[in-house]
Amino acid sequence: MRILAVSDLHGDAKPLITYLKDNRVDLIIIAGDITHFGPGELAEDILNALSTFQIPVLAIPGNCDPESVYVNIDNSQAINLHARNMVVKNIGLCGFGGSNPTPFNTPLEFEEIQIYDEAKKALESIKDEKITLFITHAPPYGTKTDLLPSGEHVGSESIRRIIEELQPTLNICGHIHEARGTDKIGETIIINPGELSDGYACLITISDSKDKEEIEAGIIKL
Repeated sequence: MRILAVSDLHGDAKPLITYLKDNRVDLIIIAGDITHFGPGELAEDILNALSTFQIPVLAIPGNCDPESVYVNIDNSQAINLHARNMVVKNIGLCGFGGSNPTPFNTPLEFEEIQIYDEAKKALESIKDEKITLFITHAPPYGTKTDLLPSGEHVGSESIRRIIEELQPTLNICGHIHEARGTDKIGETIIINPGELSDGYACLITISDSKDKEEIEAGIIKL
């Protein structure tokens, strides 16, 4: 299985659409900021455009999406993964959108206690799957994926705590455009593919071996 994950579209899906015209994947994951402060209908239009490739699309909102975006995702051809989980071919997937509080009072921000309670509940339901993908808009605190150029870490402490406790196979995040990169927390691989408009994504390849599930993941240029 080949899974393509992107984040921070901010209203522009052209790099992804161009890539999909010439490359086949089995699943598309959108890790938030589908729009740049709306409108919610734009998120619906983008997700429907991606769905025309006949590839399942899973999406969570970002902190820069409007509050109405939950309804827009539900009304689109995509699957809303926010605070939800699902299993695809023995691969457990769950998500939590928005972000921890920022100085900018963006539309979808959550207190850390809510992130911990709801995101952990979603991940716990799939923890026994061989491979688990934890999709969050906010990166975990204290990693290369939440680091500002100033040297300040601004990710979610709750996301980090959940990863430390449950050790999903992979955490795909976004939010901090400047922090494109990879890191690890215990055995969990953390990947922030950066802003889609820069042409970057995360490609996840999961082997079909019956003896052992193997996963490879890394940042690619579309």
